[in-house]
Amino acid sequence: MSNSVFFYAFLLLFGTFIASVSQVLLKKSAGKHYDNPLKEYLNPLVIGAYAIFIASTFLSILAYRGIPLSMGPILEATGYLYITLFGVRIFKEKLDSKRLAALALIIVGIAVYSFG
Repeated sequence: MSNSVFFYAFLLLFGTFIASVSQVLLKKSAGKHYDNPLKEYLNPLVIGAYAIFIASTFLSILAYRGIPLSMGPILEATGYLYITLFGVRIFKEKLDSKRLAALALIIVGIAVYSFG
């Protein structure tokens, strides 16, 4: 792979990572109680999360200029890994055997695509 493909792949991975951060912000906001319904949607966490989603979308658009279309979904699958790590670390969620098996399949799929 050329250096430009690595650069664009990094853009997509970074965009996927910040989209995962955005989902954490939305979950944090959903866990709070607000005085009125308008504050549920117009608070810094929600507005910041959607701004990050927009940035993630632009990074994806840029990334697809330099990577093969078949590579995109594979790289975006790393979002499941990020979300799982955030869930365990930030929200103290438990990993059961089904989730671990699913994560292993994702990692194997990424490896097979990368080395295949």
